[in-house]
Amino acid sequence: MPKFLVVHPIKTPLTVPEATPVAKAAKANSTTNAYWVRSWIQLNEEGKIVKILCEWNATNANAVLEVLKKVPAPFEGPYPMLIADSEDFR
Repeated sequence: MPKFLVVHPIKTPLTVPEATPVAKAAKANSTTNAYWVRSWIQLNEEGKIVKILCEWNATNANAVLEVLKKVPAPFEGPYPMLIADSEDFR
């Protein structure tokens, strides 16, 4: 299944508890055509979230957009992506 990257820029830094409803909405609204795999979270010096990078598996970008319409967070993307591990370049 193709992979997509979604970036959530956070204007006002959030604590993890404050961001939890967004993660729950992404999980609850995922479908067999588009589902959230994992995220990387950028923190500021106070440990608050300033940016979230999310990996999605989906049949196409529109399937991800359909889920994101139900997630209460601004986003950029989805962008087609590929994962490369350092082990791929030995």
